[in-house]
Amino acid sequence: MRLIVRLLVGAILAFVLLSVVWVVLYRFVAPPGTPLMLLRKFDDRYTGAVRKRWVPLRRISPNVVRAVIAAEDARFCEHHGFDFRAIEKAVRRNQNGGKLRGASTITQQTAKNLFLWPGRNYVRKGLEAWFSVLMEIIWPKNRIIELYLNVVEWGDGIYGIEAAARRYYKRSARNLTPRQAAHLAAVLPNAWVFSPIDPSRITRARAASIEARMGSVAIGRRSVCP
Repeated sequence: MRLIVRLLVGAILAFVLLSVVWVVLYRFVAPPGTPLMLLRKFDDRYTGAVRKRWVPLRRISPNVVRAVIAAEDARFCEHHGFDFRAIEKAVRRNQNGGKLRGASTITQQTAKNLFLWPGRNYVRKGLEAWFSVLMEIIWPKNRIIELYLNVVEWGDGIYGIEAAARRYYKRSARNLTPRQAAHLAAVLPNAWVFSPIDPSRITRARAASIEARMGSVAIGRRSVCP
């Protein structure tokens, strides 16, 4: 029994050390890929080659930053990885029979996209929370949104805002208009189902709502969170 306990403690300590090193590394280095990109290789629905192109935050249109924050995490600059206000609202909505909807922040989504596999089990959610805490401690908000925009899936084989901008609008991410940014944000996190350039009625309505809210998202010149 003692041996088992020692092995378990050793495994936990090794994981903690490895995860900290991993997060510190990505503070300075662009990730070469994500677990999701690898898993898509074995997904029968996957048909295209991986298209991704790293682009620093300074070369991404502020319209994109505003649109994604408005769509996915309005309190991104106020929380430390977990939006407890949104979680409480989601719980109440679900208990009252409303549409099931999560309250994952951009930090949590970045943790999931960068370090973990898709799924909704408790183990994965626990690991997501752990990585979210590390990211908020080690990374500035600029780095979190930069990594999110560079690895999020925007369609079959399309990862990151630069690949999405060139695939859908034939332009770079720095030149996206408010409307284009809103349509790209509107299809998240279901870009396999919805299209920004051939939008359904639901996507058009969501994009219009996002574009209307973008003006209230204040971002700084050098820092996303002023």
